[in-house]
Amino acid sequence: MVGTMSLPALAQQQPAPPAAPASATFDAIKARGTLSCGVNTGLAGFAQPDSQGRWQGFDVEYCRALAVALFNDASKVRYVPTTAQNRFTALQSGEIDVLPRNTTATLSRDTSLGLDFPAVNFYDGQGFMVKASLGVKSAKELDGATVCVQPGTTTEQNLTDWARANNVKFTPVIIERLEELVSAYVAGRCDAYTTDVSGLAATRSAQPKPEDHVILPEVISKEPLALGVRHGDQRWADLVRWTHNLLLAAEEFGITTANVDKAVADDQRPEVQRIVGKTGGLGAMLGVDNLWAVRVIKATGNYGEIFERHLKPLGIQRGPNAQWTNGGLQYSFPFR
Repeated sequence: MVGTMSLPALAQQQPAPPAAPASATFDAIKARGTLSCGVNTGLAGFAQPDSQGRWQGFDVEYCRALAVALFNDASKVRYVPTTAQNRFTALQSGEIDVLPRNTTATLSRDTSLGLDFPAVNFYDGQGFMVKASLGVKSAKELDGATVCVQPGTTTEQNLTDWARANNVKFTPVIIERLEELVSAYVAGRCDAYTTDVSGLAATRSAQPKPEDHVILPEVISKEPLALGVRHGDQRWADLVRWTHNLLLAAEEFGITTANVDKAVADDQRPEVQRIVGKTGGLGAMLGVDNLWAVRVIKATGNYGEIFERHLKPLGIQRGPNAQWTNGGLQYSFPFR
């Protein structure tokens, strides 16, 4: 009976993956035996080495998930810390294979930089943070303020556009490295710090007294944070896209790290059977094992589990990143 069959035995029942079309990135990663993943230099909740030097965070889980899909081994990742300035060059040059690094998908990046964004893994927006002692309740009270901002980001342009539209004058304090930028804000070199609200929450949580810092209510932009790959390498883009869809679909269907084996054995819903590799041969279509999804869920959990583990402790709520069934924007493509 399938219900008592081991994963390897179940895999033997599936057709062998077809020969994958030529794909420079996919084939290079397989030949190399390691995924090169571009991450933040250090942002709590998203990508940061722990006290043992092991990378942890929401974006890091995507690196691990892709490594499991390719190699059935979450450790086969080389993490490459990238700044706002050098992240695109690192991807364009081939230094990294994928960029899950708090990066907004925009028209110019999608076209002139030669990049593709197969999946939006976090819907965000730009905000402002100030010290509570400043007494500011609204971003519109920042007229004449100094504002810390990173160069090479959508944040810089958004700040300028918003200030002009609201007749607010400000003096930018532009610092490339995130650690130095946060230090400048904490030291009082600027009155406010602006970036994605998730980044503000991460920075606030890392302070000795988080309550001394206030995230203002205004959200001045849309920031769809997406996983980036090089343009024109569709086989690799497909796997990145469907790994994200898998994490969403697993949450939607209630498949977790704890119960994925039960889903393989007992869940008769047609789409779940296709996801866990019992029917459909969908993994083979991506050039990976038909049981890739089961192994990924075992290694990382579903999207909700990843969110709860890394972002909820920072006070970040699901908001637009809730499932579509709960009024959010996160929505898996169908597995069929």
